[in-house]
Amino acid sequence: MLYRGDFVHSEKLSDLKIYHDHLLDVDAAGFITHFESAATALSRSLLENEDNTRIVVIPPGSFLLPTFCDLHLHAPQFLYQGTGLHLPLMEWLNEYAFKAEERLDQDPILAKHVYMRLGERLVENGTGAVLLFGTIKEETNIILAETMQTIGIRAFVGKLSMDISTRPTYTEHTPSGAIEAARSFVDRIRALTAHLPDHDRLVEPVLTPRFVPTCSDALLRGLGELAEQTGVRVQSHLAEAKDQMEAVRTSRGMNDLAVFEKAHLITPRTIQAHCTYLLPDELSRLAESGTAIAHCPLSNAYFSARQLALRQALDRGVHVGLGTDIAGGYSIDVMGAMRWAVGVARILEGARLDGSGFQAAVSEGRAPGSANDTRGLGVDWKEALFLGTRGGAAALGLGSGVFGIGAPFDAQQICLYDPDTAPRGVGPLDFFDSGYNSAGLTAEMIEKWWCIGDIRNRTGMWIQGRRVFSSR
Repeated sequence: MLYRGDFVHSEKLSDLKIYHDHLLDVDAAGFITHFESAATALSRSLLENEDNTRIVVIPPGSFLLPTFCDLHLHAPQFLYQGTGLHLPLMEWLNEYAFKAEERLDQDPILAKHVYMRLGERLVENGTGAVLLFGTIKEETNIILAETMQTIGIRAFVGKLSMDISTRPTYTEHTPSGAIEAARSFVDRIRALTAHLPDHDRLVEPVLTPRFVPTCSDALLRGLGELAEQTGVRVQSHLAEAKDQMEAVRTSRGMNDLAVFEKAHLITPRTIQAHCTYLLPDELSRLAESGTAIAHCPLSNAYFSARQLALRQALDRGVHVGLGTDIAGGYSIDVMGAMRWAVGVARILEGARLDGSGFQAAVSEGRAPGSANDTRGLGVDWKEALFLGTRGGAAALGLGSGVFGIGAPFDAQQICLYDPDTAPRGVGPLDFFDSGYNSAGLTAEMIEKWWCIGDIRNRTGMWIQGRRVFSSR
């Protein structure tokens, strides 16, 4: 299948690239085999020799962008998305999260309904790859994996491992039982897609110790060994909130990063959510280990007294992607996470320049510098777009997030305006500059969409070359 039109992607931070009138060829397995100007001899030959029914023309006013990657989402908490955000973290878990997760474990019909709608919403919002926290019960997580595979989303599915709980009915009770359940889950998820060719296997298992307060040392050690034996990825929460940090220090005599390191769970295959309380040297330890951070700026605003020093993490070489953190965050839209990431970074930069309370933070080793620094703490929209696409995909070891030969064709079609109705744009967009149409797609036009665009601008989506969404 050939796709002709404008393409946009970011291969690295702040490196936004716009390709005008390019031709992209996708093979039967869903991989990109050609990507260059439509005016080249090879492109012209491909166009001349292809059936018109197999040529997709992206019209003026639209462009293709890699799909978004959500690095942190609690699938069962989609049940109560947008509610219960008035409590501190540990109380919120007891009052809302554990109850909802246990409810889905007890009701597979409800679980199927919730997960199907979740998948539909993800596609609607342009998310093509997602790292999911599930529940404790193995069967419920199989339902989640089957649903994501059916819808056509790249899903890394994690069965929760936790042998400590404030809710006696929602725990695995013993470390050995939890480890064996995790091993069984890994085997069953792999068996789920074993009959498919490699490129069609969209779901993968993830070892998922919920976080240190709900996991004994024995369980964490066992999961570290299982991760090494199986090569599967690991996800958890790290240094998220003050009450959580205090609980870990009281019970373990060390912080949770040290606990995870001791259990060999800080690895190049690990993604840790939040990390807002990590000190500069601890960020460097993550960078050295290859562990990635799922930055969740919206949920951090609700449940953490601090925000991740994103610029510092990036400058120290930490791999970072973005997470919506449903339901600690109320929006499933990665575009919202991108906007919050930029806004929060600007607030941190403002605090640095203002100096209010900032010198104390510097002296404690928990802030990245002083007002004399020229680099600053700000992050711009182009960097956030990278984090929401290629940054997240790279953290998961995926080849998606860019348009290049050999990469899977994971793309979303964004419509800014219809040439027949200009200057009225699509959805919330309007374009009043009379020269915008003749100038073609510009970074300024993409920025407008990035700032105020919504689902009305998304007209199509493909995963591994297969169309999974169309609004028309």
